[in-house]
Amino acid sequence: MAFAPLAYVPAPEPGNGPWPTNLRRESDGTVTLAGHHLDELAQLGTPLYLVDQDDMIDRARAWTEAMAGGDVYYAGKSFLTPAVARWMVEAGLGIDTASEGELRSALAGGVRGEKIGLHGNSKSDETLRLALTNNIGRIVVDSPGEVDQIARIAADLDVVAPCFVRVTTGVHAGGHEFIATAHEDQKFGLSLATGAARDVVRAIAKNEHLSFLGLHSHIGSQILDPSGFAAAADAVIAFAGELHEDGIAVPEVDLGGGYGIQYTGEDPAPVSEADMIAGIRQALEEACEKAGIPVPRMSIEPGRSISGPAGMTLYRVGATKDVMTDDGVRRYVSVDGGMSDNARPALYGADYTALLNRDSDAELVPTRVVGMHCESGDIVVKDVALPRDVTAGDLLLVAATGAYGRSMASNYNTVRRPGVLAVSDRGTAWLVRPETWEDVLGLFPDL
Repeated sequence: MAFAPLAYVPAPEPGNGPWPTNLRRESDGTVTLAGHHLDELAQLGTPLYLVDQDDMIDRARAWTEAMAGGDVYYAGKSFLTPAVARWMVEAGLGIDTASEGELRSALAGGVRGEKIGLHGNSKSDETLRLALTNNIGRIVVDSPGEVDQIARIAADLDVVAPCFVRVTTGVHAGGHEFIATAHEDQKFGLSLATGAARDVVRAIAKNEHLSFLGLHSHIGSQILDPSGFAAAADAVIAFAGELHEDGIAVPEVDLGGGYGIQYTGEDPAPVSEADMIAGIRQALEEACEKAGIPVPRMSIEPGRSISGPAGMTLYRVGATKDVMTDDGVRRYVSVDGGMSDNARPALYGADYTALLNRDSDAELVPTRVVGMHCESGDIVVKDVALPRDVTAGDLLLVAATGAYGRSMASNYNTVRRPGVLAVSDRGTAWLVRPETWEDVLGLFPDL
């Protein structure tokens, strides 16, 4: 059988594209992370999430340095543990949470309440009470009913709740393009077009137990340049001008997250943190000049751009086979994980790339790396060129899984979720320990 024409591309070598800064290909062909050989790390068990600790911290610091005069909140939904929360705060960031569990993780990491924000379109009384009891820095209001809910709990605790209002600007961005049309049909935010956002801001401003701190906007994900943010800034600041006429000041504008990364060698590189912030800040200042209002303090919420490239997943190869397609033969390489440790390919059709942990002189062949789950859509890497001699027992490393890998992991097919290992030249440490069979089976009350 003849293999299909080689339209797939191999993974970039370490040091390029989506790989973290401390990944190296050694002279013997093996791969190391911060001096630790992958085959040694694999003895802890695979699949295994690996985090280049210093790379992740450096990426966080790059945002805080670029954002001088503003605030950066790490989007914990991408990947959060108490240790990661500490790293982020030490790098000068706050922590953005989207659930009670994320809030508790940040607090367990020793983060002060005033450095934490809380998102969510369905916040429970228990979550809000926990937030206000710990003097949280901001609660992002997402619906009209939350105004009375937060005010009731704040009154009961005799505190004033700090509130942002999330607005729907009609701007949706992703990649290099953005669309400035009505995107009202979604669960997040309060519409500018219908007046819902204005009604909520007014209600907050009138309530003695609520403090209006600013406006929040989020326009999408995997955004690689500032152009979409410029359109969103125009809409948000135009609304801030209307509030100014009502006598309501807007001290701060949070333009959200969604900053993109490279997942494969073919993905375009995003602009630098400094250039991204400069572009957003310029758009904000120009919009304020047009609206005739003071420039508010700016904040942002990067997540995947910090955790994504710093994290990888290490798999061990199981079965391999060649499958006939319309264009020729494709090799299927099965690994010991899959959609339970990275749901994004199945959910979104997300692309990744993979690297073999050894040298090979074999020809490169079109390959699809697939998981071990009982689903035909269980794909780890859809298209990659790997050596023809990849075989059972080999180690494959998949790039850029630090964001939404472990945080979206599941026990599908009753697997154990992998652990997350922080790696640096100073040693290794578990950020999340691997699940045991006792953890999994212990959930069943009849055992």
